[in-house]
Amino acid sequence: MTRLKDKYISEVAPALQEKFKYSSPMQIPKVDKIVLNMGVGEVKDNPKALESAMRDMGIIAGQKPVATVSSKSIAAFKLREGMKIGCKVTLRGDNMYYFLDKLVSLALPRVRDFRGINPNSFDGHGNYAMGIKEQLMFPEIDYDKIDKIRGMDIIIVTTAGTDEEAFELLKLMGMPFRK
Repeated sequence: MTRLKDKYISEVAPALQEKFKYSSPMQIPKVDKIVLNMGVGEVKDNPKALESAMRDMGIIAGQKPVATVSSKSIAAFKLREGMKIGCKVTLRGDNMYYFLDKLVSLALPRVRDFRGINPNSFDGHGNYAMGIKEQLMFPEIDYDKIDKIRGMDIIIVTTAGTDEEAFELLKLMGMPFRK
């Protein structure tokens, strides 16, 4: 079991139950899954770019990513329907807690001039989305082996019904929100 999962069970869940006065332990919000998404725009010019992005994402997530394909053609972007344009991975269970722990304690503090993440990036239904500009912030990525610096989207899906509950859940789990 990961350190963050233990923290959720022993500290976070009881604190949330006390603050929001839940009548049942099943009402206590928890992190359901984390989705990592990386769009690779240069794949139409450089087919090897997608392989490189998938390798990097696999190293970061500890799980094999799946390629995403375009759902429709857009002539202005020279994009055809069914073309591979990125990759994504969905983390659940222990992999999810391990990644969240790594993000909070190792990766985010390595960002230069880091003052916290935006507390306004909730979607209204208790889910949090953030973007990072470079994959180098993760300690597993070797600077010499990357061909291009790419960013990615990180979406944290919770079972919380409101943004206030989700904010409190993530704050108690250690997410460094900006003041």
